[in-house]
Amino acid sequence: MKLDDQRESDSVEDRRGGGGMMAKGGVGIGTVILALVAWYFGFDPQTVLDASQAVQGPAQSQSRPSGEPPARDEMSVFVRKVLASTEDTWEAIFREGGSQYRKPGLVLFSDATRTACGTGQAAMGPFYCPGDDKVYIDLSFFRELRDRFRAPGDFAQAYVIAHEVGHHVQKLLGISAKVDALRGRVGEAEFNRASVRLELQADCFAGVWANRSKSLLETGDLEEGLAAAAAIGDDRLQKESRGRVAPDSFTHGTSAQRVKWFRAGFETGRLKACDTFAAAQL
Repeated sequence: MKLDDQRESDSVEDRRGGGGMMAKGGVGIGTVILALVAWYFGFDPQTVLDASQAVQGPAQSQSRPSGEPPARDEMSVFVRKVLASTEDTWEAIFREGGSQYRKPGLVLFSDATRTACGTGQAAMGPFYCPGDDKVYIDLSFFRELRDRFRAPGDFAQAYVIAHEVGHHVQKLLGISAKVDALRGRVGEAEFNRASVRLELQADCFAGVWANRSKSLLETGDLEEGLAAAAAIGDDRLQKESRGRVAPDSFTHGTSAQRVKWFRAGFETGRLKACDTFAAAQL
């Protein structure tokens, strides 16, 4: 990606620097492993984390001292520039639609941190918390994306950020609230199917951002993004973790579906192309 001249977002909070240590009341490695296993098998890892937090008390995350300038390491600068690009894109799209975009925050953390959605863990991967309008990322995930998921490249990393920002856009548009309202009112399989449509739409929104940011793209960047989308499909993750797939437990969509919807956003650059909830075929 060509980010040299791209501005940096001022909405990034750096909570790294705790050295991986948690104060009393933090979440131990056993809980992390349980949460990761739950994620592999299609269950919500937050259930495990919240239960641990209720027993042990809240985690004590460490932040950079107040007033200290932001870290200037390569990855944190990269994240701030990508986030700024998403801000520019969505501010323009919302303005075109006659409304105002409210920027999300983004938190860099190590191992575990407090969020309005419970204790955030590195094992969960990057995630968006609608309770505080923040994206949370432990940068070790990008190494995992490269090494474990075999999806290297800076645009693969940018796609992950843009996907989580896509969830923020869904909150602003009232889409995620409609899906959340189904919780407890429908069966698990039906709710999972709604979750898949929500996640695929976030992939499509990431593609819309990529379309509007073509000036930042270099040769091979699109392929990196498509490879990342394919690498984290439910079918591939379940096949690798337990040797078989259980479609009723899918919550994010198959590799082919994630690629399809990211490409739909990229090729059109239009929100209307991202109505996964009206699509007869995902």
